[in-house]
Amino acid sequence: MDTLKCTECQNEPTEEELYSQLDDLLIEYSQKPGALIPVLQITQRLFGYLPENALKVISKKLSIPYSEVTGVVSFYSFFSTQPRGKFMIRVCLGTACYVRGGKDVLNALKKELNVDVGMTTDDRLFSLDVGRCFGACGLAPVIMVNDDVHQRVKSDRISEILAEYKQNPALKEVV
Repeated sequence: MDTLKCTECQNEPTEEELYSQLDDLLIEYSQKPGALIPVLQITQRLFGYLPENALKVISKKLSIPYSEVTGVVSFYSFFSTQPRGKFMIRVCLGTACYVRGGKDVLNALKKELNVDVGMTTDDRLFSLDVGRCFGACGLAPVIMVNDDVHQRVKSDRISEILAEYKQNPALKEVV
């Protein structure tokens, strides 16, 4: 039996396929008012971040100045122009979490992942960020890994928490 070698048989689409999907998206949204933010959101889901070339394509196809497109991207913290990991780790540094050890948890994550805030691990498995309040002050300190909330986190448990995601990355991934 021959081994299938096609992009549809693999998990990751090629860059060419991503840009083809982007073109289809831009055709659909080109005449809709207020299309920029939805297009940026969908594009980020496609690529995992917003590559400069994709922003230029969006600018051209929507007839919006490139400076305006990048201005919107830099204004909203949701958007990223850097590749993100499969798992976005956010550490709450709101008052309750900070007082109850959030900074220690953050430092333990930095050390364990060997990255700083805003960075992604070399294997693109984890990205590290901070937040100001996740609305779980009574459970402080809190971290979120994608949509999973981890409460009363201790810095000495970081390896254990990360191991859950390293062992079964497909089971916890947010689509």
